[in-house]
Amino acid sequence: MTRDSPSDLLVLHAVRITGFADTPVIAHRYGLDAAETKEVLRDAETRGWVEHTAFAGTGGWSLTEPGRAENERRLAAELARVGGADEVRRVYREFLPLNALLLRACTDWQLRPTTDDRLAVNDHSDYAWDARILYELAGIDRALTPLADRLGSVLARFRGYDTRFTTALARARAGEGTAWVDRTDVDSCHRVWFELHEDLIATLGLDRHAEP
Repeated sequence: MTRDSPSDLLVLHAVRITGFADTPVIAHRYGLDAAETKEVLRDAETRGWVEHTAFAGTGGWSLTEPGRAENERRLAAELARVGGADEVRRVYREFLPLNALLLRACTDWQLRPTTDDRLAVNDHSDYAWDARILYELAGIDRALTPLADRLGSVLARFRGYDTRFTTALARARAGEGTAWVDRTDVDSCHRVWFELHEDLIATLGLDRHAEP
Protein backbone atom coordinates (compact mmCIF):
# COMPACT_ATOMS: atom_id res chain seq x y z
CA MET A 1 0.00 0.00 0.00
CA THR A 2 1.37 3.40 -0.99
CA ARG A 3 2.45 5.75 1.77
CA ASP A 4 2.22 8.84 -0.40
CA SER A 5 -0.54 11.34 0.35
CA PRO A 6 -2.99 12.64 -2.29
CA SER A 7 -2.27 16.15 -3.55
CA ASP A 8 -5.56 17.63 -2.32
CA LEU A 9 -4.76 16.48 1.23
CA LEU A 10 -1.22 17.89 0.94
CA VAL A 11 -2.48 21.30 -0.20
CA LEU A 12 -4.91 21.60 2.68
CA HIS A 13 -2.30 20.32 5.13
CA ALA A 14 0.34 22.74 3.84
CA VAL A 15 -2.02 25.59 4.67
CA ARG A 16 -2.42 24.13 8.16
CA ILE A 17 1.25 23.76 9.02
CA THR A 18 2.43 27.01 7.44
CA GLY A 19 -0.39 28.95 9.12
CA PHE A 20 -0.55 31.66 6.47
CA ALA A 21 1.13 31.52 3.06
CA ASP A 22 0.59 32.40 -0.56
CA THR A 23 0.03 29.85 -3.32
CA PRO A 24 3.68 29.38 -4.44
CA VAL A 25 4.80 28.71 -0.85
CA ILE A 26 2.01 26.20 -0.33
CA ALA A 27 2.85 24.43 -3.58
CA HIS A 28 6.56 24.38 -2.71
CA ARG A 29 5.99 22.85 0.73
CA TYR A 30 5.37 19.40 -0.76
CA GLY A 31 6.77 19.95 -4.26
CA LEU A 32 3.34 20.25 -5.88
CA ASP A 33 2.43 21.76 -9.24
CA ALA A 34 1.57 25.44 -8.75
CA ALA A 35 -1.40 25.42 -11.13
CA GLU A 36 -2.88 22.31 -9.52
CA THR A 37 -2.32 23.82 -6.07
CA LYS A 38 -4.16 26.98 -7.08
CA GLU A 39 -7.08 24.92 -8.39
CA VAL A 40 -7.29 22.88 -5.17
CA LEU A 41 -7.19 26.06 -3.09
CA ARG A 42 -9.98 27.66 -5.11
CA ASP A 43 -12.09 24.54 -4.68
CA ALA A 44 -11.36 24.51 -0.94
CA GLU A 45 -12.31 28.17 -0.77
CA THR A 46 -15.66 27.39 -2.42
CA ARG A 47 -16.23 24.71 0.21
CA GLY A 48 -15.42 27.14 3.02
CA TRP A 49 -12.26 25.35 4.11
CA VAL A 50 -9.74 28.11 3.36
CA GLU A 51 -9.84 31.85 2.98
CA HIS A 52 -7.52 34.30 1.27
CA THR A 53 -6.71 37.56 2.99
CA ALA A 54 -4.37 40.41 2.20
CA PHE A 55 -2.82 43.13 4.32
CA ALA A 56 0.26 45.36 4.27
CA GLY A 57 0.94 44.42 0.68
CA THR A 58 1.02 40.68 1.29
CA GLY A 59 -1.62 38.01 0.87
CA GLY A 60 -2.04 34.40 1.78
CA TRP A 61 -4.27 31.46 2.56
CA SER A 62 -5.34 30.23 5.98
CA LEU A 63 -7.66 27.49 7.21
CA THR A 64 -11.14 28.22 8.48
CA GLU A 65 -12.51 26.23 11.41
CA PRO A 66 -14.42 23.91 9.03
CA GLY A 67 -11.19 23.58 7.04
CA ARG A 68 -9.27 22.65 10.14
CA ALA A 69 -11.85 19.97 10.95
CA GLU A 70 -11.73 18.65 7.38
CA ASN A 71 -7.95 18.56 7.45
CA GLU A 72 -7.93 16.54 10.66
CA ARG A 73 -10.63 14.20 9.32
CA ARG A 74 -8.53 13.44 6.24
CA LEU A 75 -5.36 13.02 8.25
CA ALA A 76 -7.06 10.56 10.62
CA ALA A 77 -8.40 8.56 7.68
CA GLU A 78 -4.97 8.49 6.07
CA LEU A 79 -3.28 7.38 9.29
CA ALA A 80 -5.84 4.60 9.70
CA ARG A 81 -5.29 3.52 6.09
CA VAL A 82 -1.55 2.99 6.60
CA GLY A 83 -1.93 1.62 10.13
CA GLY A 84 0.57 4.08 11.57
CA ALA A 85 -1.30 5.66 14.48
CA ASP A 86 0.54 3.80 17.23
CA GLU A 87 3.96 4.64 15.84
CA VAL A 88 3.13 8.33 15.38
CA ARG A 89 1.84 8.46 18.97
CA ARG A 90 5.07 6.87 20.22
CA VAL A 91 7.15 9.40 18.29
CA TYR A 92 5.01 12.23 19.64
CA ARG A 93 5.62 11.12 23.24
CA GLU A 94 9.38 11.14 22.57
CA PHE A 95 9.07 14.49 20.82
CA LEU A 96 7.57 16.33 23.81
CA PRO A 97 10.71 16.37 26.02
CA LEU A 98 12.71 17.60 23.03
CA ASN A 99 10.09 20.28 22.47
CA ALA A 100 10.65 21.60 25.97
CA LEU A 101 14.40 21.76 25.31
CA LEU A 102 13.87 23.52 21.99
CA LEU A 103 11.59 26.15 23.53
CA ARG A 104 14.09 26.83 26.31
CA ALA A 105 16.93 27.14 23.79
CA CYS A 106 14.96 29.62 21.67
CA THR A 107 14.10 31.66 24.77
CA ASP A 108 17.78 31.75 25.74
CA TRP A 109 18.65 32.78 22.18
CA GLN A 110 16.29 35.75 22.47
CA LEU A 111 16.96 36.74 26.09
CA ARG A 112 20.11 36.96 28.18
CA PRO A 113 19.16 37.94 31.75
CA THR A 114 21.36 40.32 33.66
CA THR A 115 21.46 41.22 37.34
CA ASP A 116 19.38 44.30 36.52
CA ASP A 117 17.01 42.90 33.93
CA ARG A 118 15.91 39.29 33.74
CA LEU A 119 14.24 40.03 30.38
CA ALA A 120 17.25 41.68 28.77
CA VAL A 121 17.47 41.05 25.03
CA ASN A 122 20.33 38.84 23.92
CA ASP A 123 22.53 41.05 21.75
CA HIS A 124 24.67 38.00 20.83
CA SER A 125 27.85 39.65 22.06
CA ASP A 126 28.51 36.83 24.56
CA TYR A 127 30.11 34.07 22.50
CA ALA A 128 30.00 31.51 25.32
CA TRP A 129 26.25 32.07 25.88
CA ASP A 130 25.40 31.58 22.21
CA ALA A 131 27.81 28.66 21.82
CA ARG A 132 26.08 26.83 24.67
CA ILE A 133 22.70 27.25 22.98
CA LEU A 134 24.03 26.04 19.63
CA TYR A 135 25.51 23.03 21.40
CA GLU A 136 22.11 22.25 22.94
CA LEU A 137 20.44 22.60 19.53
CA ALA A 138 22.98 20.16 18.11
CA GLY A 139 21.85 17.60 20.68
CA ILE A 140 18.23 18.17 19.69
CA ASP A 141 19.25 17.79 16.04
CA ARG A 142 20.82 14.40 16.72
CA ALA A 143 17.75 13.22 18.62
CA LEU A 144 15.42 14.38 15.86
CA THR A 145 16.98 12.27 13.10
CA PRO A 146 15.73 8.83 14.27
CA LEU A 147 12.30 10.27 15.08
CA ALA A 148 12.04 11.76 11.58
CA ASP A 149 13.12 8.43 10.07
CA ARG A 150 10.34 6.64 11.94
CA LEU A 151 7.74 9.18 10.89
CA GLY A 152 8.90 9.01 7.28
CA SER A 153 8.46 5.25 7.31
CA VAL A 154 4.81 5.80 8.21
CA LEU A 155 4.01 8.53 5.67
CA ALA A 156 6.22 10.15 3.03
CA ARG A 157 4.86 13.62 3.84
CA PHE A 158 6.71 13.54 7.18
CA ARG A 159 10.10 13.40 5.47
CA GLY A 160 12.50 16.31 5.48
CA TYR A 161 12.07 17.87 8.91
CA ASP A 162 15.40 16.56 10.14
CA THR A 163 17.38 17.72 7.10
CA ARG A 164 15.76 21.17 7.21
CA PHE A 165 16.60 21.50 10.92
CA THR A 166 20.17 20.36 10.31
CA THR A 167 20.57 22.87 7.48
CA ALA A 168 19.25 25.77 9.57
CA LEU A 169 21.50 24.86 12.50
CA ALA A 170 24.53 24.56 10.21
CA ARG A 171 23.88 28.05 8.86
CA ALA A 172 23.61 29.44 12.38
CA ARG A 173 26.82 27.72 13.47
CA ALA A 174 28.59 28.98 10.35
CA GLY A 175 27.82 32.54 11.40
CA GLU A 176 25.36 33.28 8.61
CA GLY A 177 23.10 35.16 11.01
CA THR A 178 21.15 34.78 14.22
CA ALA A 179 17.90 34.44 12.25
CA TRP A 180 18.59 30.78 11.48
CA VAL A 181 17.82 29.82 15.06
CA ASP A 182 14.52 31.53 15.80
CA ARG A 183 13.14 33.74 13.04
CA THR A 184 9.85 32.75 11.41
CA ASP A 185 10.46 34.43 8.04
CA VAL A 186 13.26 32.00 7.13
CA ASP A 187 13.45 28.21 7.40
CA SER A 188 15.00 28.45 10.86
CA CYS A 189 15.32 25.77 13.54
CA HIS A 190 12.29 27.23 15.31
CA ARG A 191 10.16 27.40 12.17
CA VAL A 192 10.96 23.82 11.18
CA TRP A 193 10.25 22.64 14.71
CA PHE A 194 6.96 24.56 14.87
CA GLU A 195 5.81 22.94 11.61
CA LEU A 196 6.72 19.46 12.85
CA HIS A 197 4.87 20.10 16.11
CA GLU A 198 1.80 21.30 14.21
CA ASP A 199 2.05 18.31 11.87
CA LEU A 200 2.06 15.87 14.77
CA ILE A 201 -0.85 17.38 16.67
CA ALA A 202 -2.91 17.76 13.48
CA THR A 203 -2.22 14.16 12.46
CA LEU A 204 -3.18 12.87 15.90
CA GLY A 205 -6.12 15.28 16.34
CA LEU A 206 -4.68 16.82 19.50
CA ASP A 207 -4.94 20.26 21.08
CA ARG A 208 -1.58 22.06 21.35
CA HIS A 209 -2.81 23.96 24.41
CA ALA A 210 -3.76 20.77 26.23
CA GLU A 211 -0.25 19.33 26.13
CA PRO A 212 1.50 18.50 29.41
